[in-house]
Amino acid sequence: MALRDGKASGKRLLLFIASIVLGIAAVVSIQSFSGNLEENIALQSKELMGADYRIDSNQPPNERVQAIIDSLGGANGKEVSFASMAAFPKSGASKLVRVRGIAGGFPFYGELETLPKTAATGYQKDRGALVDATVMLQFGLKRGDSIKIGNTTFPITGTLYSAPGSTAISSSVAPTVILPYGMIEGTGLLQLGSRIGYNFYFIADSGTDLKQLDEEVDPLLDAQNADMDTHTATSARMGRRFNNVGKFLNLIAFIALLLGCVGIASSVHIYIKEKLRAVAVLKCLGASRKQSFLIYLIQIAGMGLLGGIIGTVLGLLLQQSFPLILQDFLPFEVIISFSIQPIIMGLLLGVGMSVLFALSPLLSTWYVSPLQVLRIQEKTPIQSKRASIVVMIGIVIFMFCFSFWLLGNVRYALGFVLGIVVTFGILAGVALLFMRAVKKFFPTSWGFLARQSLMNLFRPNNQTMVLLLAIGVGSFLISTLYFTKDILLEKATLEGSERSPNIIMLDVQTDQKEAVVQDILTKGLPLIDNIPIITMRMHSIKGRLVNDIRADTLSRINQWILNHEFRTTYRDSLIPSEVLTEGEFTPTASSNNAIPISLSDNVARDAQVVLGDTLVFNVQGVLMETIVGSIRSVDWGRMQLNFSVVFPKGILENAPQFHVVSTKAPNESVSASLQREIVRKFPNVSVLDLRQILTLVEGILDKISWVVNFMAFFSILTGIIVLIGSVRTSKYQRIRESVLLRTLGAKSRQILKISALEYLYLGLLGSGIGILLSLISSQLLAVFVFQTAFVPSWIPFVLILPGITALVLTIGLFNSRGVLNSPPLEVLRKES
Repeated sequence: MALRDGKASGKRLLLFIASIVLGIAAVVSIQSFSGNLEENIALQSKELMGADYRIDSNQPPNERVQAIIDSLGGANGKEVSFASMAAFPKSGASKLVRVRGIAGGFPFYGELETLPKTAATGYQKDRGALVDATVMLQFGLKRGDSIKIGNTTFPITGTLYSAPGSTAISSSVAPTVILPYGMIEGTGLLQLGSRIGYNFYFIADSGTDLKQLDEEVDPLLDAQNADMDTHTATSARMGRRFNNVGKFLNLIAFIALLLGCVGIASSVHIYIKEKLRAVAVLKCLGASRKQSFLIYLIQIAGMGLLGGIIGTVLGLLLQQSFPLILQDFLPFEVIISFSIQPIIMGLLLGVGMSVLFALSPLLSTWYVSPLQVLRIQEKTPIQSKRASIVVMIGIVIFMFCFSFWLLGNVRYALGFVLGIVVTFGILAGVALLFMRAVKKFFPTSWGFLARQSLMNLFRPNNQTMVLLLAIGVGSFLISTLYFTKDILLEKATLEGSERSPNIIMLDVQTDQKEAVVQDILTKGLPLIDNIPIITMRMHSIKGRLVNDIRADTLSRINQWILNHEFRTTYRDSLIPSEVLTEGEFTPTASSNNAIPISLSDNVARDAQVVLGDTLVFNVQGVLMETIVGSIRSVDWGRMQLNFSVVFPKGILENAPQFHVVSTKAPNESVSASLQREIVRKFPNVSVLDLRQILTLVEGILDKISWVVNFMAFFSILTGIIVLIGSVRTSKYQRIRESVLLRTLGAKSRQILKISALEYLYLGLLGSGIGILLSLISSQLLAVFVFQTAFVPSWIPFVLILPGITALVLTIGLFNSRGVLNSPPLEVLRKES
């Protein structure tokens, strides 16, 4: 019976399938790709690091660290890396790069991908440089040209495409230049204040337990301000980072699936409502409740299974494109393979979610009376309402379980489900209020076409609820993503005032300071900042030595406080990015007593100190006793120099220090001229052009936004399919109305206008409510997550609102063609 009835309603049931296909495809593709990504990271973990494990430090190894390195058999390879300006004599241009000086045959796994291939090893013998491919293209360089790093000019022996330890994103900020290790000293760049990393690479003996080695050696290195990383631990961290992105995309795909299920529930509701008379006839002929219920349950489960198969196949095909979409974020090539788990999950989701969301309307068949053949039952039985409530609870429990499986965190899963329920609840509430308001305050003075289109919004078998949910959720997702990108860019945007620098010069030595300042003033540019920086480490906290705190397993002081090399400054006032939260800021002091310092709130929290507590710093061999005099809240998101620890004036002026000098260039040509001049005279000085960095940040956010919007677009596509399904499902109701209107003398043009007005109302209301909800959610994100002001853009109102409305209008009218083209006799003779 289920098969026979299903054949008769084949076209309408196929739309049920389409409602969930895209959602299943999105979930399966992301799940499958995430599994592939995890496998690839595990398989290529050695190639990503280039060794079995490494020891790294921000300073040359001391005696204890060197002893540990020797006890491990000595490093098989080593590297020194730092950021520096590179000059290109051919064009006179300069650029910030990441210099990597390598020795000892590194990498031991994987390879340096170069052109020509021989350059991967030949650069050591030729004492040349391997230069990032993007830089070669940007400055029109070729093999044999020169690059100047510090005081030394190197021949370019090859183009570098990839290297272990480099990622596409980090290379876009500071492209990699690889040099022979022995040539680094001659550049003159290993100076005070330079951010230098020392890496020692090891090949493990067969059978070595890297996890146990890490647990034994890493604590010893931590006490000496060094660190050990194994390839397995590094790949696990990388896997977690990409896994978090996958979880986020999975949630977006899950929303698309939920949206499709809402379409199923609505379509089944209309479909079953038309079948109630047939169910009543079956009961009159002796069919039991269970039999009549199972007939349609089997239909829906079968359609769900077919939808799961189609969605799974589509998802597996879709994941083939993911490596191309995400190639800028992946430091390796992903090899796609098929696993059984996403396939099983896709099939189970197809059947399970179809049945779950169709249960509520299906239950009405259980309570149909045989008398339904003779009379029309308008009200839903009490038993059916109770059963529907139970089904709704089941849906919420399923949503929580599935989101918990995706996120692995109860609090996040509860938050996600609560957000979905609230969003859907608001949209459903708006739909109900809108329908009641139109019905109650019906504008009887309006023209016939306008009145008829409004009546369609609350007539039997109306589409208002399901379309507002589909349109609203799609608009909400896209608008929220757009507003969130705006918030992130706002935190990185340069301020437009005259005192806001866009050129920052780092690592200016004390004997270079006056000459750098003079070069700035000579070009007619303002000197905005001349900030001294002194490096120091924590020696003791509240009278306890740092080494004792490290050994205390019960200590709640964060480890980074104990191991961090603080870069501090001294000044007599706060800056715009700081707000004093506790104590009084001390402008000047003397060294006769404990020195009052100002800490950022995060340092005070992680160091477990409050006002009046004492801290002793090791300032390059000299111990300095300080007292917490004030605590500041710092906006680290602003593109300016902020400090965790600030000393008053009168204390550190004679300490070994370097400087950060900043200015504001009016245009790109002046900026380039200044950079060339500084790099030519002072090779050790690194110049940051904040406008270039901001452009890179915008580019990265655009790529991330594109990936997320790509997934969010599944919700819009699902909404379109739900729209088509709703229109097709109520097609026969529309045909009957069309026939009656034509009988009364209405023309096709008038009927078309009625449909157009109805979809215009739905499109405007759905997208408008979605955008308003996104404004509220974005405001909450700005206040509680990003802690910044939110100034909404008009673009969602100008583009998304009319765009989605036009899309709804077009789809609605396109699917209404069957109504307009149906002859009156089709209804009168009941040939439909």
